[in-house]
Amino acid sequence: MNAVSEENTAVVVRLAQPSDAEGFPGASAWAKARAICFAADWTGKHADPQRETEVRLLWSPEHLYLNFAAKYRLITVFADSQPTGRRDQLWDRDVAEAFLQPSGSPAGCYKEFEVSPNGSWIDLDIAPGKKRDLQSGLRRRVSVDERHKTWHAELIIPMNSIAPHFDPSREWRANFYRVEGAAEPRFYSAWRPTMTPEPNFHIPEKFGRLLFA
Repeated sequence: MNAVSEENTAVVVRLAQPSDAEGFPGASAWAKARAICFAADWTGKHADPQRETEVRLLWSPEHLYLNFAAKYRLITVFADSQPTGRRDQLWDRDVAEAFLQPSGSPAGCYKEFEVSPNGSWIDLDIAPGKKRDLQSGLRRRVSVDERHKTWHAELIIPMNSIAPHFDPSREWRANFYRVEGAAEPRFYSAWRPTMTPEPNFHIPEKFGRLLFA
C-alpha cells in the first residue's frame, strides 16, 4: 500500500492509463494511486480496524475519480431510491463520503458526495446555512465482497461540477468519512477528525490538504 507522506495530506494521481469499457480506471491505475486509510471516529479515537476505510483518488482534466474500500461489520441501506439511484437523507444509513473544497471557494462552501453499499448516492453543493442538489452527473460502480466483509465504490465525477476552472497546480481542501449503522450509537469515522462534541462532518476548517500530482 502506498502511504502519503503527511498525515493531513492526500494526493490525487494523474490518470495515465486507458479506462475500462465503462470508463472507470483499471486495477493497475488504482494501484498507482496513493491510499489514505482511517478507522478512528470523528474525534480521532476508538479506532475499529473492522471498519477501516481506504480512499484512493485519480484525476484527469475532465474527471475526478474516487475509490472507496470500506470494511464493515454489518451493512444497513435504504431499499428505495430515485430511478437514477439518488436518495435523500442517504447519510441515515451506511455511506462513504467525500467533502471537496476547490481552491478559491468562498468560506464555508464545498461539495459533498456520498455513496452507499447498494449504489445509492447523493451530491450536494454546501454553503453556510444552506445546501442544494449539485446535479454533478456522477457515475458510480459498487460491489460487496461478503467473504472479506468489504464493500467497494468507485465514483467518476465531472471536474467542471466541482471546479469550473480546474487548475491542478492549486491545492484543494478535503475530508473523507464513513457512517455505519441504522440506529444510534452509529459509527462515524473521519480521515481528519472534526473534534466536535457530537458527530459533525461539516467542519471545513478541519479539512485536510488535497494535492494533484
